[in-house]
Parts: sequence; C-alpha cells; structure tokens
Amino acid sequence: MRKKGFLQKTALISGIISEAIAVLCVIMLIIKSRELGMEDVISASYMASAFFFLTCGFVLIMIGRADLPDFSFDRSSEDK
Repeated sequence: MRKKGFLQKTALISGIISEAIAVLCVIMLIIKSRELGMEDVISASYMASAFFFLTCGFVLIMIGRADLPDFSFDRSSEDK
C-alpha cells in the first residue's frame, strides 16, 4: 500500500468531520421537528444540511481512501 499524500489525508479527515456534522444536523432535525413540525422552514434546512454533509462526507472519504497512482516523473525514469 502506497503512502497517502497530504491532500488525501486532509480529504479523509474532512470527510469524517462532515459525517459528524451530518449526524448533528439529524439530531437537531429531530429536536426541531418535535417543536415546530416537519413543515417548518427550519426542519427543511436541517434536512438539506444533513443530506449535503452526508453526501460530501461520503465523497471525501472515498477520495481519502482511494489508491491513487503516482504521476511523478522521477518514478517513471527509475522503472526503465
């Protein structure tokens, strides 16, 4: 397994943080929907935020875990 670069590590950490924010949005959605109902604008914004952070977190985690090839020129000259 190849060592991950700085940007891949950053993407993985950002993805995990994004998933945690999505969980917090769902918790706030449950709390606010009991107070205001599901038809309120606040509930809709928490649903949209939860969906956004969930999908962004998923994509960032996949980028962080991917095995990207090395496109450096130094390595290709050593293989010959």
